Amino acid sequence: MAPSICAVCQTNRALILRPKNHQKLCKPCFISVFEAEIHHTITTNSLFHRGERIAVGASGGKDSTVLASVLKTLNERYDYGVELILLSIDEGIKGYRDDSLETVKRNAKQYGMPLTILGYDELYGWTMDQVVEQVGKKGNCTYCGVFRRQALDRGAAKLGVRHVVTGHNADDVAETVLMNLLRGDLPRLSRTTSIVTSTPSIVPSSPETTSHTNIKRSKPLKYAYEKEIVLYAHHKNLDYFSTECLYSPEAFRGSARALIKNLERVRPSAILDVVRSGEDMAKLVPGGNDNCGNGCGGQATLVEEEEGGCGSSNGRTTGGEMASMEQQLVQSEAAAEGGLEVEITTAASKSPNPPDSDVIPLVTGKKGKKLKGPPHGTRKQPARQTMGQCARCGYLSSQDICKACVLLEGLNKNRPKNSIEVTYDIPEEASLNGNTVVNGVQQLSLGPD
Repeated sequence: MAPSICAVCQTNRALILRPKNHQKLCKPCFISVFEAEIHHTITTNSLFHRGERIAVGASGGKDSTVLASVLKTLNERYDYGVELILLSIDEGIKGYRDDSLETVKRNAKQYGMPLTILGYDELYGWTMDQVVEQVGKKGNCTYCGVFRRQALDRGAAKLGVRHVVTGHNADDVAETVLMNLLRGDLPRLSRTTSIVTSTPSIVPSSPETTSHTNIKRSKPLKYAYEKEIVLYAHHKNLDYFSTECLYSPEAFRGSARALIKNLERVRPSAILDVVRSGEDMAKLVPGGNDNCGNGCGGQATLVEEEEGGCGSSNGRTTGGEMASMEQQLVQSEAAAEGGLEVEITTAASKSPNPPDSDVIPLVTGKKGKKLKGPPHGTRKQPARQTMGQCARCGYLSSQDICKACVLLEGLNKNRPKNSIEVTYDIPEEASLNGNTVVNGVQQLSLGPD
């Protein structure tokens, strides 16, 4: 069989089959196309502004390593005029995070970027090893996710940075969409599918100071496949840490990830299809475009893209047809509950039910009782969240006490505050296993874990 020729340059031998569309490319063309798509995502959504200081959330894994490398390359090639720095969070997981941080330190030297490391122990007084020891492996990802988000915001505020970029890729976004669907949590879709989110501050911060609740977040790799990120890291010989978190196999995300991978085997475009479907559904959620809280410089939470390029919406609708269909379904459900079909006619009189009108009142079908509640075709809107600040830490929260403080309170209640002294009688003075025995009493000092 004759070797395949690169579909782009039509010269070199094709060595790479793109997971996204099964296009056959040579190594230089694949790297060029991958970087061009990331550049398209950045420019189309106006993610960066000249003179901006940007913190790259660096974990040492493939996503954050590729993100740092690509942003450095594109910043030099297209002159974005931004300053890039690395921000790492140490969750305190021995055998995992301590090793990955060594990779981040090497990346900082390789890319010439300053590095700042902030630890859970420093911020919360707990490491994830201690949290898992107390709560177990099931549910520990809830603690880590809440703590990590706040840690990134606090670290950015400490550096005077108002923009954090993370390495979330298309696979991550598709998994999150499925997780929210399986949980029935549609209101969260507008935040998870948006390429730009923020934690707006209640009180506008001055230009000289940065509040930890006024941090913009963006995902430049939102439309990049995980497999293509691995291919890019391999062909660019990037230094990254590939070991999975010790506690993540118990997470619910693993089930969504397995489903996404199975769909990708059958249909390569399934990942982007799920992402785009999530974006369309987010438009139907009331107030879905307000979650940015005007912390994105007036930019809408969902941004329409230009034609072509990565994650293109060619041939797709804007979601208006889905909203119209939903309204028709609501009317049909109301008619079904009443046990009758409703025929809509034009009434000549302005009165609700004139004697000569052909309008049929909506009844339940039982003793002619009128249907209680709002008229058919209307739906009770969900309560809008009012964002405030946590009374304890000042972080953005819709409750008086933020979730991080609630979790910390539960952890601290079960932690011993003082040392415990245990004594018991021993017949004669002796020394056992290095413990001091005085006057027939052995003393053991047990401090907190």
